[in-house]
Amino acid sequence: MFLRALAVMVVAVLGDAGRGFAQSPASVDESGRLESIEIRIANPSPDAALNSRVIDRIRVGLGVFTGDHFSRTIAEFNLAKARRASPITQTTLQVSPGPTGGVSVMIIATLGSAAATAAGRGALISGTISDLPVLVDRDGTFVKARLEGVSMYYGNKNAWYGQEQRLLSGNPLVKGRSAGRPYSNWAEGYIHTGLYGITPLNDNISVYAGLSGIYSASIGQELFTDRTRGHFGVEDAYVGVVGGTTTTQGDRLVLNASIGRQRFGVGDGFLIANTASNGSARGALQSNPRWAADRLALVQARYNNTKIEAFDLDPDELPLVDSRTRITGVNLETRLRGDLDVGAMYLYVPQSNFQYFTLSDTFSRKGLQVYNGRFRWQPNPAGAGPFLAGEAALQRNERINMRATGVTAEIGYSFADTLPWSPTLSYRYAAFSGDNPSTSRFERWDPLLSGDNGERWVQGINHFKVFQNSNLQTHRLQLRLRPQGQLEIVPQIWVFLSESARNLGGNPAFSFLSGKYLGYEANLTMKWFISPQWMLQGHVAATFPSSTVDRTIGARAEPWISTMAFLRASF
Repeated sequence: MFLRALAVMVVAVLGDAGRGFAQSPASVDESGRLESIEIRIANPSPDAALNSRVIDRIRVGLGVFTGDHFSRTIAEFNLAKARRASPITQTTLQVSPGPTGGVSVMIIATLGSAAATAAGRGALISGTISDLPVLVDRDGTFVKARLEGVSMYYGNKNAWYGQEQRLLSGNPLVKGRSAGRPYSNWAEGYIHTGLYGITPLNDNISVYAGLSGIYSASIGQELFTDRTRGHFGVEDAYVGVVGGTTTTQGDRLVLNASIGRQRFGVGDGFLIANTASNGSARGALQSNPRWAADRLALVQARYNNTKIEAFDLDPDELPLVDSRTRITGVNLETRLRGDLDVGAMYLYVPQSNFQYFTLSDTFSRKGLQVYNGRFRWQPNPAGAGPFLAGEAALQRNERINMRATGVTAEIGYSFADTLPWSPTLSYRYAAFSGDNPSTSRFERWDPLLSGDNGERWVQGINHFKVFQNSNLQTHRLQLRLRPQGQLEIVPQIWVFLSESARNLGGNPAFSFLSGKYLGYEANLTMKWFISPQWMLQGHVAATFPSSTVDRTIGARAEPWISTMAFLRASF
């Protein structure tokens, strides 16, 4: 019974791993907490009242607030609606990294004559290539092409702590020769292209859609295989309708509904971030090109800075380890007092083949219920000052006796523009419960779709590959430095501990731990935002396993060192 459970467990665990190995963040344009918004007029009118009306129109029409998740695509859709029947002929959106890990947005508006506004712009209107990627921008109709590419190099010394045979035993993702002792490297990349557009049905309602595809490929000896492979698949494929109204007092109500393949996340990615999987036959394990769920049905209502949304989510898992999980939920977010963002969410899993394990039985994820709350206090998100954030969740299951908890707290201070290199220092503690063998309850935390990148919930560049967000305590000390406006350096130090010696459901090699202290990791990430179109990023990471790891696997675990560099181009 136990051996059969162990075999199933390998498949389940590595299906989860396929979602979470990402070290490359999504484009700064399509993720991140919005820290500041600035609106300027490139050619202001002599009429000061007109300038004020233009800025108010853009601010209200943009439809996002500091603390929200930012998406360039959605922002451009909203700006297209704001330009309609206005003296604004063009808006330029500039996105840059913020001082505490989010993004800062500047919108530059260009005013023009009624004739210029009526004529519109875009490559299909003007016939000029210089208008690309905008194809059509006239009277509220906005169509844009997307072209993005990433090429990545990745190297490992002593991957899997130099014990790849023990740590990958029975792994269905292993094909041919995997990375391990002493050194291996590979290259991977992808191209993402598509079309996105919105058009008005009347003064208050617009319809929008997105369609794109990704070709990804890998060559060399990566974590699970040395086989060269390439894969093409549809990424975004959605339609939606959005409408709203603004009162004479300036209050804005927006209703939005969409369905199809699209990306979705909640908060900082504590529970929902990686709605698609990479690696295996799809290649591009670390550059993480795919984010869109197989299907997302989403209904949102926003009144000023209060948002409520209901969703039904089917993540795009690897076919080899597809758990057929479906997640439904309701999420509420609002801002209190002007500097305190709070949120609450309820999740329910009506369908899943993913399994939980004990020594004597297996249980389905189906029936999981999650109660989640979170906050972030940051009086000055665009400048110097303190910040404090926390999140907690309780998991139960209507079909079994389950009580699992996940909690985190982060405290930090930004010295933006007050000290050289504008440092931001923070400490974060997180704890995800393990199964206590002395109780009859099941208590192992289910990470669901947690992840994103190494500054969110991929905890440890190397360590996360062997020990994910269950039965885990972490201490993270992080420094964010900005030597120049376009250069960012992020060193991290991690300490890892388990909560319980019983670790069934994790990597099978660590099913029964001989102690709690697992080891530590030091890593350094550098990002160079060369231009709005080009970005270069690299890291070096060293993970030092403890003697607990040696005793648990029955062999000497070597320090795992990895290096990575990627170049991203986006037009």
